[in-house]
Formats: sequence, C-alpha cells, structure tokens
Amino acid sequence: MARGSLFSQTRISTLVLDRVARRTLARLSWTATGLRCLMPGRTDRLLIAPQELRTADATRAAEIYAGRFVFAGKIVSCHGRSPFDVPAPSEDWEIALHGFAWLRHLRAADSAITRANARSLVDEWIARQRRVSTLAWRADVVARRIISLLSQAPLLLNGTDGRFYRRFLRSLSREVRYLRSMLVDAPDGLPRLQALIALCYGSLCLANQGGYINAVARRLSEELGQQILADGGHVSRNPAVLIELLLDLLPLRQTFAARNVAPPPALLNAIDRMMPMLRFFRHGDGQLALFNGMGATPNDLLATILIYDDSRGAPMAGMPHSGYQRMAAGSLVVLMDTGVPPPPGVSHEAHAGCLSFELSSGTSRIVVNCGLPATGRDNWRAFARGTAAHSTLVFHDTPSCQFVELSAVKRFLQGAPIVSGPREVEVFREALPEGTLLTAIHDAYSRSFNVLHRRALMLAGDGHRLDGEDTLVHGGGAVVHSSVDDYAVRFHLHPGVKASRLGDARGVMLVLPNREVWIFESPEATVTLEDSVFLAGSDGPRRTVQIVIRGQANEAASVRWSFMRSPTSPAATTARHQARREPELPL
Repeated sequence: MARGSLFSQTRISTLVLDRVARRTLARLSWTATGLRCLMPGRTDRLLIAPQELRTADATRAAEIYAGRFVFAGKIVSCHGRSPFDVPAPSEDWEIALHGFAWLRHLRAADSAITRANARSLVDEWIARQRRVSTLAWRADVVARRIISLLSQAPLLLNGTDGRFYRRFLRSLSREVRYLRSMLVDAPDGLPRLQALIALCYGSLCLANQGGYINAVARRLSEELGQQILADGGHVSRNPAVLIELLLDLLPLRQTFAARNVAPPPALLNAIDRMMPMLRFFRHGDGQLALFNGMGATPNDLLATILIYDDSRGAPMAGMPHSGYQRMAAGSLVVLMDTGVPPPPGVSHEAHAGCLSFELSSGTSRIVVNCGLPATGRDNWRAFARGTAAHSTLVFHDTPSCQFVELSAVKRFLQGAPIVSGPREVEVFREALPEGTLLTAIHDAYSRSFNVLHRRALMLAGDGHRLDGEDTLVHGGGAVVHSSVDDYAVRFHLHPGVKASRLGDARGVMLVLPNREVWIFESPEATVTLEDSVFLAGSDGPRRTVQIVIRGQANEAASVRWSFMRSPTSPAATTARHQARREPELPL
C-alpha cells in the first residue's frame, strides 16, 4: 500500500508541475505578443467558410430569438438582457454559450430575423469579450468559437454592412492570434488537437494568414501522430473523442482541397484509421460501446460521419494499441476492454473498467456498462468512473484505478486524472472448432492485495451461447485460498431487458426488446438481482438492474457463468407477454 501511495503522489506532483510550467510559458508568450494581439489585424476579408457537419434544429432558432438558451440540460431566460451578462447556471452551459456552436440552429432557420439575431448576438459578444469569465478564454473554448464563427460566416456576413464585416474580422483575427500564443497552455489530448484544428481553419479561411499554413499543419501532423494510435483509436481510449475529431477533421480536409493546398498526409491517414475504429465499437443497434467516458451515441452525427466511410467489410477482431477486443458470431456481439489506463495527462474521462465487457444480440443490448449522461456529468462522474459501474469483477470493493481526489488539485488540473491502475494486461485469443476463446488478465489489485483478475470468455460459433469464467489468482500464480477479501462479479443490464430470478437462485431469465429469451446461469454460485442505473440513455439516466455474484476468495476463487439463448417454449412465451406489459421506469 505504501509503495502504491508513493507512486500515486509522484504522479500527482508531476502533473501539477507540468501544468504550472505550461501556464507560466503561456503567460510569458501572451505578454510578449499581447500588444500585437490587441492591435487591429491585417485580415480584411474572408476567403472561404468551412462546412458544418453537426446537425441543426431550426425550431431552436425561435427559442434563441425569444431569449431562451438551452444548453447542457439547463434553461436560461434572458428577459431582455444579453446572454453574456446572465450568470451561467453551470460550467457546461457557459462553455456551450461561448463556443457559439448554436449559431448553426439560426442558420438552419434561414430567415432575415434569424440572420439579424445572429449578428446582434455576435456583436454583443465582441463588445463584451474583454469582460467575460476566464472560462471563455480556455483554449478548447476559443478553438470551438473560432471554428463555429468561420463555419457560420455566411449567416453572419451575407447582406451585412461594411462596419460589422470589419469588426467581425478584426475580432476573429485577434482570437486566432490569442489561441496561437496560448497553444502551449492547451491541455493534452482533445483540447490541444481542437486548438490546432482551429488554427488550421484560421490560416486557410482568413486573408493574409497563408504564411502560417505550413507551420500549423506541421504541428497538427505531429499531434495527430501522437494522439491517434496505429489502430485508429485515440490515446484517451474514449470512443466519443473519435466522433468529435472527425466532425472537425472531415471539413478540414475539404477546406484544404478548396484552397488548392495539399492536406497533410498525417491528416488523411488519421481519418482513414479512425473510421474503422468507429465501426469496431458499434453494437447491432448502431450504438457505441460504453467505455472510458462514452455516453449516449449521437446517432445523427454518427450517421453523418459514416457517409464519408469508404472502408468496407466486417470490423476488426482486436485493437491491440487501443486495448479492446471484439467477438461476433451470428447476431451476437461481445466488446471487451483489455487495455491499461491512458497516460495521466489524457485520462480525465477514463474509467476503471478493465476487463469489463458489453453484450448485444441483434438490435438488443443485453450487458452494458453504466456510461455517462449527456448532461449533469459532474453529479455522476465519480460513480460512473468506478469499477462497480462496469460489468466486471470488483475486488474488496476497490476500484481498479486510483483517481486524483483532492478538490483543489482537480480544479487546477481541470479534472481528475488516473494516477494508478493496471500496469499490464495480457490478452490471449484463440479460434477453436466450437467458437472463439478470449482470455485476459490484469494486475490492478496486485500491488495492494497481491491478487490478479483473469477473465475468460468463450463465444459459441453459432452465436447462441457465451460462457465466462472469472478467476482470482495469487500474484505468483497460485489460486487464492486464504484471503477473506470479498469480491463481486457484476453484469449491468440494459434497461430494455426484463429480468427475473429463477427458482433455484442459480440463474436469471432475460427477455430482450426483440422478444428473445436468454438464460443467465452460474451453477456454483448464488445469483442476485440488484438495482443499477443506466446513465447513457438518450432521455437521461434510467433505472435498471444488475446481475451480481458475490463471494469470498477463501471459499471459491473462480466463478463460472453463461448466457444462453433459450429455445421457444411455453415458459418463454409467457415471459415475453409479461415483459410486453411491464413499463420501462425512468430514473
């Protein structure tokens, strides 16, 4: 325990010192270029407006015109005041407001009133931009604002007078220069990539910025090479990051072509690698697996991205660099997390879900992880990141990863990164005559309890059965017999699944939304049904249940279980009818 604690403290100190150094360099850079950034820029015209791939809702334009701003699950009515003068109800709401991505809804309405409303709101921002909170000048927020203003420039500039045109371009060029000077302070991971993407857009779309194209394209190529892994996953291991990046990188590729500038090869290669990775994470219903910060899948955005997917064929079986495995047989799909935590600097959204898996049959998901909600994430993040919120084994009620816990440190680091977790995950995959065998073992509990967790999954070739075994082994290889530490093997069920315990307490009958009946069994253990919550619902958190097998390592160090598709029978037919009558419960 002492060695693990010392290791975690060293990690935290390194992160804090790195953040202090970056912030100091950024302030020095801003001081050196501050006067030039505040002077009127040389940009006098807009050359091109990039395409916006994010879907828009024209009905929201009426809400904005009426002074109602709905972001991140919060509603603010301005009552005649500027939205930039209204106290923000949450940090996510404020980020969305200052990011200006909502301009696309006004453009979708395409009327003289919405164009005038958009120009008025942007004019209010320009007049107040030096008085807004520091959150509006965070690197990722500035990057989103630059991309949004450039993408919606036709809405703002068509039919406007020369005075607003010049004021808009001066403000935009100042923000581009500010972001260029503060790039060193951009956090690792997605925020830094977003900043570089915004700078690429600024260099391509604004006049007299061509001299920066080669330099910023080179920086973007280097960052893509570091963050996009060889198999197409992001270094943060979060599937949601792939969607965010592709929504910006695909139009950027087109913007390079429209300016007759060759896109960087690293940009093209990154897009080509990320597309198959998105298909790798998809279940039969089109939703992405809930690993490491993924929430509800934005189906509209995912469908838009996949239009650009030129790759064909079945998804890959394993992504060794990202640390995921996929098994498929018939209509059954299994996705499993078999990777170590991402580096601390990009682990602010990563979860302690090593060896967790998700299971789906056709368009019905059966076993899931809890995921994260679309709004109100701060209220659920601590729970959702814990091992107990994942379909895996939890030993001694202890998460497999340790997060930064001090509030002051979390505020300074803008999140709670992972400071310790599994150092090594061994994965073995074998094709057998009867199906596919996948075995993985991680050492997250070895430092504190001298225990390893091994999980083996066997998927039948016809897709009608999944067998599993979870084993606790001593660090030296011997099975644990003398420990009194408790363990719990959890299987969180999708809220669309109706579950009822069998009479022998060794199994559970599951009725899926597609009316299939599955049986979960554990012949040597007592099976219970406990409350759970599904956080990644499109309509918010939902009540659900989880199958739990509890025990003590000194009694049994191995738990065998199975999911089996049930053949048609009178009992199965009755279960289908009962499941059809039971309502789904919101949280």
